[in-house]
Amino acid sequence: MQAPDRVRHSDGSADGSLRCLIVGAGQAGRSIARDLRHTTGYGLEPVAFLDDDPRHDSYMGLPVVGGIDELIEAAYTLGIDVVVLAIPGLPPADVRRLVAAAASIGLGVRYLPSFLAALERDARIDDLRHLRVDWLLGRGEVRVVRSHNREVLEGKRVLVTGAGGSIGSELCRQIKAFDPEMVYMLDHDESNLHRLQMELNGRALLDRDELIIADIRDAGRIRQVFRDLRPQVVFHAAAHKHLPLLELHPAEGVKTNVMGTLNLAEAAVESGTETFILISTDKAADPTSVLGATKRLAERIVQSRVDGPTTFASVRFGNVLGSRGSFLSTLLEQIQGGAPITITHPDVTRFFMTIEEAVGLVLEAAGMAERGETYILDMGEPVRIVDLVRNTAAQLHLDESDLTIEYTGLRPGEKLNESLFGKDEEKVPTAHPRVWATRPTVPQEGFEVALSDLYEAAAANHSGRVWEMLRRVLPEYQPAGQTVDVPTLQEALVSVYPDGF
Repeated sequence: MQAPDRVRHSDGSADGSLRCLIVGAGQAGRSIARDLRHTTGYGLEPVAFLDDDPRHDSYMGLPVVGGIDELIEAAYTLGIDVVVLAIPGLPPADVRRLVAAAASIGLGVRYLPSFLAALERDARIDDLRHLRVDWLLGRGEVRVVRSHNREVLEGKRVLVTGAGGSIGSELCRQIKAFDPEMVYMLDHDESNLHRLQMELNGRALLDRDELIIADIRDAGRIRQVFRDLRPQVVFHAAAHKHLPLLELHPAEGVKTNVMGTLNLAEAAVESGTETFILISTDKAADPTSVLGATKRLAERIVQSRVDGPTTFASVRFGNVLGSRGSFLSTLLEQIQGGAPITITHPDVTRFFMTIEEAVGLVLEAAGMAERGETYILDMGEPVRIVDLVRNTAAQLHLDESDLTIEYTGLRPGEKLNESLFGKDEEKVPTAHPRVWATRPTVPQEGFEVALSDLYEAAAANHSGRVWEMLRRVLPEYQPAGQTVDVPTLQEALVSVYPDGF
């Protein structure tokens, strides 16, 4: 099969329809293909079939391009936007594997609600249903981004750090739709940049000026990048984000999440950047982990620069459905592999959002930012992880008896329930009805000096000293499961610098 110049996450067909891959070239699949061809109002353009039966061949000019296990390869090659499952009686294990494979590359799946009914009559297009994201979120999806954001991005030089990650790559895709002069994609991982260029352009020669390989910890390199590129808008998505690893290696969290943010913020001010948006996490609200504490400090760093020429703001995310390394992606892998589902606690809850909501919130923040605000999406009520597992299983046509759940216990730094706002933060409405903000926190006297001590501890890779300085520079940081009598920042600084600082 010759690969066309298209890859997944396409812009759809010329008429705006989504390119769909039909799994099943039998009677049900052909009926669906016929109806889709004759009824363009459904917004789906059939492109090809997948089928394991060698007796099934092309139909209405649509080829059979492989078997079910070749879904991922076919989806990338053909630029597929959505998968339609049309094999009546497909065993639940195969359905589970197919849906998990599609979800792993960000594809939606539509399916026939009753396989038995499909055996008894022609499958009709009205039978198609989406996998329901609202069943997973416990709420409807929020359309965040508004048209005025074009003014922030159109004709601008835009830099995205951590561009090869889930959020960063989706940012790059969506920003390109606003006609920027250039989108510079910065990442420390060359493999991430290779994959991103392949997804965006259909080829990845790694020979274009839009790709920047750099480590945000390297202050000199970052200043050079900003001097050369003069980005007008910066979206800072690069971070260490895995909570358990940062509990084991806190110095690494400080080096990337705090010092890296400082390097970028200083370079942005020096080069005349207009807007700088930091991507944070809900774990920064009353942090109990190194991840939360370092991201809260990153928020403080951008808030401390509100009086300069650059407009700074932060965005807090909940858990993003479908991002690499997220709970949902891990869950799908465990289901696909028949492994036990691991959950920390039967009552643990989290806030969830789709990747589209997350990126929409970032773009909206760029248009609303004024003086160091932190923006947060109204994500409704937190979702019990157990309920998320059950709702996902239901959409994969699995009975609860098919699942084995193992409770592993909360890990160091983890909360049973997350919050979106710290106990001392004011919840402020914005021009968007579903987006809230917090007012910037004025850093305490000696904040910059204490940060320097934290950096020294991190540079020395002294974990104990890093934890101590985190608690001193950020009084609201209370490590989960610990009750530590930590002196105030002022008291700590006086003890270290008795002659003043």
